[in-house]
Amino acid sequence: MSNTVFIGTSGWAYAAWKPLFFPEKLPQKKFLQHYATRLNAVEVNYSFRHFIAENTLRNWIAETPPGFAFCVKAHQAITHIRRLKNVEELLRRFLDSIQPLAVEGKLGAVLFQLPPNLKADVVLLEEFLAQLPKTKKREAAPGGDGSLTPALRTAFEFRHDSWFADPVFEVLGRHNAALCVAESDDRIVPDTRTADFSYYRFRRSEYSASERREIARRLRQAAQGERYVFAFLKHEEKPESALWAEETMKLAA
Repeated sequence: MSNTVFIGTSGWAYAAWKPLFFPEKLPQKKFLQHYATRLNAVEVNYSFRHFIAENTLRNWIAETPPGFAFCVKAHQAITHIRRLKNVEELLRRFLDSIQPLAVEGKLGAVLFQLPPNLKADVVLLEEFLAQLPKTKKREAAPGGDGSLTPALRTAFEFRHDSWFADPVFEVLGRHNAALCVAESDDRIVPDTRTADFSYYRFRRSEYSASERREIARRLRQAAQGERYVFAFLKHEEKPESALWAEETMKLAA
């Protein structure tokens, strides 16, 4: 499989995935280690409400192989409480807290998920993006050997339709920030590329076999030209999401 395509689920600590994904007798402390033998990325939602302790990150790093990527959701204090305003100190604290992943080459991207009632504000978005660390495009691949701190990749999940407009896409493009293509049962985001990587969240409650094949085709297409692609399936506490992600990873190979 291409080392530019990263596929997984949002989270991994689900005992309900036994025995179809996790072995029946596997202890929970070994869930991530087993997960990482079958999928090559995971989206961390825990960081939305908590700053992750450094020893926790060190454990995650040790339990996953080279070539594995963690995509981390930004803290709600930045996106939902402050709503991207006056967040310089919060943003610094958050990025500092996930620095161990970046140093070890295992930080895939940071996802900024905005609240549904936050309408488009191009000036606000521009000002927020200007606070992010300046990085070069394509500086390093996730899952590297740690010899280079990878560029900070940022993706934005907008949940108000007013954001899906050319002025917003232009701002994202200037800052090499990805539009998160998030599918749900009531919304499909336009697959508009604004960065040198792509970020997908497949959140519909069901995906048929033919729909999963189509997802794999889209991911292969998105990866053309050695673009990095991150894709995560809905993480309901049932094994189908992990099994579908594994199937999609194989189909995308």
